[in-house]
Parts: sequence; structure tokens; C-alpha cells
Amino acid sequence: MVSVEVAGIDLAYTMEGRGDPVMLIAGLSGRGSGWSSQPGRFGSEFTVMVPDHPGTGSSGMPPEMTLEHHARAMAEAVRRLDLGPTHVVGSSTGGAIALLMALDHPDVVRSITLVSSWARADDFFRHQFAVRKDTLERLGAAAYAELTALFLYSPAFFRSNYCEVRAWCDKAASGSADTMARRIDMILAHDVLDRLREVAVPALVMVGSDDACTPPHLSRELAEAIPSTRLEILDGGHLIYKEAPEDFHRVVRDFITTL
Repeated sequence: MVSVEVAGIDLAYTMEGRGDPVMLIAGLSGRGSGWSSQPGRFGSEFTVMVPDHPGTGSSGMPPEMTLEHHARAMAEAVRRLDLGPTHVVGSSTGGAIALLMALDHPDVVRSITLVSSWARADDFFRHQFAVRKDTLERLGAAAYAELTALFLYSPAFFRSNYCEVRAWCDKAASGSADTMARRIDMILAHDVLDRLREVAVPALVMVGSDDACTPPHLSRELAEAIPSTRLEILDGGHLIYKEAPEDFHRVVRDFITTL
């Protein structure tokens, strides 16, 4: 893993492959390693950059924990590394960052793929994260991870792949509770619903049919408002790139290569 100085921090990232650039932006955990097999899949025909969010993994702590700063850091990295315009694929919080990149830094974006994401928190989203944050602050990171797994993985995946879910919980329990609490506040503040018509790049919206974290109605809301968008619903939960890795890669690859 290497880093580039952007937006007042050292942003850590990995890069592999060759061809048109693709940036994979992870979800709330912020760690690029969470993408599992997808960097290798895309790296067979694209140049794939996978950053750690500011304040997570090997990246430096940002001066402000906001999605706007995250989007600025990612955009500056694309410029510094001469990767633009790039196809930006963002999962959950990464999708929120991708949206802000398209809205505020359109020069670096070729297309956006918004996976299991949202434009504005609704009552379910706020209630869910209020409970998760309360669990984090009262019972600690381990209890938070155990609860969070119920929102990230579908019941079917739980049943067939519990060892993988268990390993995710154990790894997530080692994170900083203070940083995660700040990151929850950060995503609850995200609201670009009224700006979606301004998105001027091709967009793909994807979600799992059993997503209990960002339910399909939030993706439909994105797809209905963003111009030049298509919606794909795959079988699975919030982490559909893990639950249906081959289908996920096929749909995103086909979208990118048609542009």
C-alpha cells in the first residue's frame, strides 16, 4: 500500500491492473480491503485504485470528518495520480462519496456506480444508526460489530457462510469506537436528494433485494432522480459484491465497457 498527499492528509491506496481507470470506494468501515475479490476481478482489464477513507485503515485522520472532505480527497488523488476521468464505484458510504465527486468534482469522474447507497437519510436509516451508535457507545466495538452484521449480510448468506460473517465480526471489533461514532454522524448528515438532477455523468444504481441497511427503496429514489441512470437489483444483502461477486462484477463491467 502506498499513499498520496491530498486535502491535508496522506491518503493510502492500492493500485493494480492496466487499462481504463476504475476507483473502488468502500463503505462505512472505510477500508479498501473490504472489497474482497473485486479489485482482482476488475484488475484483469482496468487500472483499479482502491483507497482507504480518510481516518481509516492506513490513511491519515482528516481535519474534518465530512463526506465533502472525503470526496475532495478522492478527487485530488485522481488529479495527482493522473487517473481522471475515472469510473467511480462506491458501496454504501462510498456511493455517497461517489455522488459528491460527480456533483462537486465532475472533471475527475467518467461514470458513477452507486451500490447499496442513499441520497438522504429517512426515518428507518436514522433509527437504525441511532441504535447502532448507542450500542457502540454503551457496549463497545465488539457488540456494535455483532449488531451491524445483521444489517450487512442477508439471512441466506448468514446461514451458508457463517464462518465468513464470524470472521468479519471479529475484525470489525478491533476498530476505534470514537472514529466510528464520528463516521456515523458524518453519514447521517449526508443530504443531496435535491441535487440529484445535477448529476451529469452516466450512473448505475445497484442494491441487494434483501438489503436491511440501505433498503431498495433508497436506491429506487436515486435511480428515479438521477438522469441517465439504470437500476439493477441483485439477490443478496447490503454487501452484494461479496454475496454475489460474479454477478456484481459482470453488471458493473458491462456498464463501464458500454460507455
